[in-house]
Amino acid sequence: MSESSALPAVLAGPVLRRLESQRMVFWLVASQPLQPALELSCAGITATIDCTIVPVGRQAFVHLLDIALDGPLPCDVQIDYDLILQTAEGAQGIAQWAPHLLYPGARQANFVLHSRLGQVLHGSCRKPHHPAADGLLCADRLLMQCSDPATRPALLMMSGDQVYADDVAGPMLRAIHALIERLGLFDEQLQGAVVESASALYQHPASYYHRADLLPALQSNETLRERFFGGARKPIFTSSNADNHLVTFAEVMAMYLLVWSPVPWRLIAPQMPSGLTDQRQARYRQEQQLIDGFVSGLEGVARVLAHLPSLMIFDDHDITDDWNLSAQWEQTAYGHPFSRRIIGNALLGYLLCQGWGNDPDACRELVLQCQALCQSALDAPCLDAPDQDALIEAALRFQGWQFVLPSNPPLLVLDTRTRRWRSESNLAKPSGLLDWEALCELQQALLDHPSAIIVSPAPIFGVKLIESVQRVFSWLGYPLLVDAENWMAHRGAAQVILNIFRHSRTPGHYVILSGDVHYSFVYEVLIRHRQRSPHLWQITSSGIKNQFPRRLLDTFDSLNRWLYSPRSPLNWFTKRRQMEVIPRTPSHSKAGERLWNSAGLGQVLFNEQGQPQRIYQLNADGTAATEFPPRQVQ
Repeated sequence: MSESSALPAVLAGPVLRRLESQRMVFWLVASQPLQPALELSCAGITATIDCTIVPVGRQAFVHLLDIALDGPLPCDVQIDYDLILQTAEGAQGIAQWAPHLLYPGARQANFVLHSRLGQVLHGSCRKPHHPAADGLLCADRLLMQCSDPATRPALLMMSGDQVYADDVAGPMLRAIHALIERLGLFDEQLQGAVVESASALYQHPASYYHRADLLPALQSNETLRERFFGGARKPIFTSSNADNHLVTFAEVMAMYLLVWSPVPWRLIAPQMPSGLTDQRQARYRQEQQLIDGFVSGLEGVARVLAHLPSLMIFDDHDITDDWNLSAQWEQTAYGHPFSRRIIGNALLGYLLCQGWGNDPDACRELVLQCQALCQSALDAPCLDAPDQDALIEAALRFQGWQFVLPSNPPLLVLDTRTRRWRSESNLAKPSGLLDWEALCELQQALLDHPSAIIVSPAPIFGVKLIESVQRVFSWLGYPLLVDAENWMAHRGAAQVILNIFRHSRTPGHYVILSGDVHYSFVYEVLIRHRQRSPHLWQITSSGIKNQFPRRLLDTFDSLNRWLYSPRSPLNWFTKRRQMEVIPRTPSHSKAGERLWNSAGLGQVLFNEQGQPQRIYQLNADGTAATEFPPRQVQ
C-alpha cells in the first residue's frame, strides 16, 4: 500500500462540531485535498461551504468545514445529512466511503438541533491504555436506543484531556511512528535536544520509554527534566508517566487520528521495537492488550462524533502534565527551546483538532498562519523552523480559547490553562485558574441571564480534604507533587469567582460541569443567610477512560465525610465557608459514598428553567446508570 491511490479518501471524521440554526462545523482528515458537498434531508436550505485545508503531511490534509445555511434548520427533529465526495468511481456518500459511521438500517448520518439544552453529555480524561472501558461508547449505546429525536442529547461536552500527549503507551507511540511514515507527516528541526530532527528522534534508541534522555546532559537542564518529563514521581494522586511524551507536531497529529478513527489502524502494522529490555518488553505486551481493546471500540466512537455535536476544551494532559501550574513552572518550561517546542506542537494540534471547531471565527487567523506554514512544507524537506516558532509564539499568546455557545441556557466554556492569575508573593505557588481580566469577562457574560451552564475543567467546588492536602504540599513548596490545581488554591481567584456567584445580577441558577479528577460527584451549593439565594450545582464526571485508585479514593471519601461534616468546625477554615455545600449520594453507593469511581460519561437532563432535573453517570462497564438523586427533605 505504498501508492497514494491505495489510501482511503477519508482517514478520520467527519466530526460534527459546533451546530447552530444557520451554521454547521465539521472536521475531517483526508489523504488528499477534497471539496465535499453537503446534502440535507430538509428541503429548501442551501449550504455554502468554506473549506480550509491544512496539509499536515504529504498524504494527510485536515479539512475544516465551516458551512453557512441560507435558512434556519428545523429544531427538535431528526435531520439526515451526507457529505458527498467526488472520487474516481464517481460521487460517493458516507455509506460508500465510511459505512462504519452509520447506525444499523440507516442510509445516512443524522443529527438533531435542539431548541434548548434539555440533555447534555459530558466527561473528560480519555486515556487509551487505561484498563477501563471507553466511556464514549456509552454515548454510542444511547444513540442506538434513541428512536425519538426529543430523547437525544443536544450536545457532547468534553472538558479536558481528550488526548494524553504526556502519557503514551509504547504500542501507541509505535503506531504513531508507523502512521507518520505511512502518511508522510512532516519532519521538523529540533533545537535544544540531543537529536536534530523529528526523523532522527523516531530512530533514536531513547525514543521509546526514555525520552527524558534526549535532553542535553547539562546541569542547567536538571530542573527541566524533573518537571517536564516527570522525573519526580507523584505517588499521592497520580504518577508521571512521561517517558513516551509526544514531542513533534507529526506525533501529535497522528495521535488525534488514532484516538478518533479506526481507519488509520487499518493502514499500519506496528511491531515491538528492537532493543527493549525484558522489563520494557513485558510492559509493551501488557500495554498492547489495552491498546487492542481501545481500538476495538473506535468504530462506535467515530459514529458518535459523526452524529452528536461536540465541543471541547483543553486541560493539562492535552498539552503536558502540570501545564502552567505556577509561574515558576512557566519560566522553566518556556525558557528552554526544546520544551517550548513540545508544548507548542501540542497546542497546534489542539488548534486544528479541537479549538477551531469550538469557535472558527476566533481561531481563523491562527489557522491561516498554520496553513501557510504547512503548505510551504509540501515543497520542502521539513517545516520551516523560524516560521514554526513564530506560529507557536502566536498560539501561546492567543487569548481566545474560551468560548460561548448562545444556547438556551447559554453555555460558557472557560480556559483555565492559559489565562492564569500568577502568584505575586511566590513564583512556586499555584496560579489562580483564571486571571482578573478573564474573571471580569466571565461576569459580563453572565449578567442578566436567568440561568447558565459553566464548563470549568477543574471543579470549582471540589473535595475539601483533597484540596487541603494540596494546600499543605503547596505550603511546603511541592505543589507539583499533588497537582495542586484547584479554584481555592489561589486566594484572589477564589474570592472573585465566589463573589461572581453572589452578585445580584448574575443568574439565579448555575450548573457547573467539570472533569479532571478521575471520579464523579454532585454538589448543590447555596449561599448562607441569603434569601432568594442563587442555586448552584457542581456536576463532575471523570474520567471517560480513566479512574482514581479505588482504595485511595474510598479512604479520601470516608475521611472527607468525617472531617468536613456539616457540623465540623473545619468548614470555617475553608474559603467557601459562606456557602452551604450539600453533596448528593449516588444511587449505587454501598456505604454512603459521595464520590463515584467509574469510567463513563455524565448525563444531565435540564428542565425549562435551566435547572438539572436528573443527573446520571453512564458507566462504561455496561452496568446500569448511576443516578445522583436530590436529598430527601425530612
